[in-house]
Amino acid sequence: MEKTPLKIIAMIPARYAATRFPGKLMQDLHGKTVILRTYEAAKNTGLFQEVYVVTDSDVIYSEITKNGGNAIMSKKEHECGSDRIAEAVENMKVDIVVNVQGDEPMIDTESLSLLLNVFRGKDANRIDLASLKAPLKEKKDIENPNNVKVITNKEDFALYFSRSPIPYPRDENTGVTWYKHIGIYAFRKQALLDFYRLPMLKLEATEKIECIRYLEYGKNIKMVETTVKGVGIDTPEDLEEARKILSAEK
Repeated sequence: MEKTPLKIIAMIPARYAATRFPGKLMQDLHGKTVILRTYEAAKNTGLFQEVYVVTDSDVIYSEITKNGGNAIMSKKEHECGSDRIAEAVENMKVDIVVNVQGDEPMIDTESLSLLLNVFRGKDANRIDLASLKAPLKEKKDIENPNNVKVITNKEDFALYFSRSPIPYPRDENTGVTWYKHIGIYAFRKQALLDFYRLPMLKLEATEKIECIRYLEYGKNIKMVETTVKGVGIDTPEDLEEARKILSAEK
């Protein structure tokens, strides 16, 4: 008997305010705003039955809806994107919810496809959520606290995330690879709702890494390796870099 296909949707959490670059999602990126480009890129992957932007901003809501897209206004104040998404999907009939970062308009379809495939694989019934990791080569990148590192067990389930270099290189001749956590998540709906309802604990509060909450409460996070690191727009300089990349592709 054939299994019922999974209903998979993408949610793009989008705040207008941003500490380092306020209003970045409404900046122009070759004739379209960053958030509209991200929305269209998610749609164009062909991997999702539905794509939504979920926001607390009238400006962002209007930008998406006036261009024919789906947007949802948050009812409450939220500290993180996962909480914003959980509120939006609570009453939706979905199986897998993918959190697409609103400030990463260069979506890699191949990496997303690999991410979603784990929910159809041999470990599927053990996976609460899945995310991406990319190898780090340079010492400065490994030591950079803005790069969240992840270590996994032999089955690629996450053991821990940290802003510190993990594992600590006491012996540098073991051939270990350091991995950066790429903040794109695919959640089972129930895992996402559990996150929304569970209080933050000390490890998450200390590191300021929201996915640690899942580990602290015993959830299983499957990590999928990719070589694509994406272009996150956190600063005006990042925006210029994204413009250069789009120009080169035209």
